[in-house]
Amino acid sequence: MIEVNRLRKVYHSAGGDIAALDGLDLSVPRGEIHGIVGPSGAGKSTLIRCLTGLSRPTSGSVIIDGQEITTLSARELRAQRRSIGLVFQDVNLFDSRTAAQNVEYPLEVAKSDRATRTARVAQLLDLVGLGDRSQSYPHQLSGGQQQRVGIARALAAEPPILLCDEPSSALDWSTTRQILQLISRVRDELGVTVLIITHEMSVVRQVCDSASKLEAGRITESGRLIDLVSTSSSLLASELLPLTGPLTGDTGSPVDVTASSLDIGIDRALQILSHLDDRSSIASGAVETIVGGTVARFRIDVAPEDRPALVRFLRDSGLRVEESAA
Repeated sequence: MIEVNRLRKVYHSAGGDIAALDGLDLSVPRGEIHGIVGPSGAGKSTLIRCLTGLSRPTSGSVIIDGQEITTLSARELRAQRRSIGLVFQDVNLFDSRTAAQNVEYPLEVAKSDRATRTARVAQLLDLVGLGDRSQSYPHQLSGGQQQRVGIARALAAEPPILLCDEPSSALDWSTTRQILQLISRVRDELGVTVLIITHEMSVVRQVCDSASKLEAGRITESGRLIDLVSTSSSLLASELLPLTGPLTGDTGSPVDVTASSLDIGIDRALQILSHLDDRSSIASGAVETIVGGTVARFRIDVAPEDRPALVRFLRDSGLRVEESAA
């Protein structure tokens, strides 16, 4: 659905060239909710501009729903942009338009007939839970309600892709949970592919099937959340499900164990770990709900000479095991 290959975007300035994107690769399958996380300056804004055709890359390709967009003319790009619904932190609703009129706007631009517009607007406002607020103006709506209108507007032209740029940064956590639940329901009911740009790991944990880490213009890690949190060497795993606390001994060779409700189960994992002998111990642990399941990570402190036997026992018991470096 979204394929980005060797994408490079260089900005020229008097002080020298700046590579905002430097050979970026990204693949998001149809129907998936994928999170892009990265610090300020990592290239998130430039990536958005390249995905939407607002900025021409220096080199590389961007394929959206089977269409290579980097070679399109300006006119073709305008039509192609209808395949991506955009949701931003600042919703930017028209103050002089009601909720219904805001949602209707993209359909007016597309010159849809009035009957089609009316039916589509009613359908989308019901979908986002605002069927009874169609005649309310933005100033009469809460921040969360405004974002719901923004999501409905982004879906008006039936795009196969929904691109959300920090969609919940301006909202409190309770409202954020509601918006993320809505995004998940939109994906399930409409089958859209969702790409979320965010700096909040809590957003990724709650709604994303997979995630990528963007650093200095490159994707440095990417994968499904369950696989990421099962890899002790993953920096994304340490942010998604951090293991904290010092080792209880001085082995320098801890063993990380992962279990989830999608495989062996947390209760079974705890039962297995309860059989550890006094030559090894749990140094730290974390439990978190992601992608509709529960994942637990434990770091076990073990003496080097006992590590092979422990790893064998844990793997034979069905646990995911990573032997960590110091």
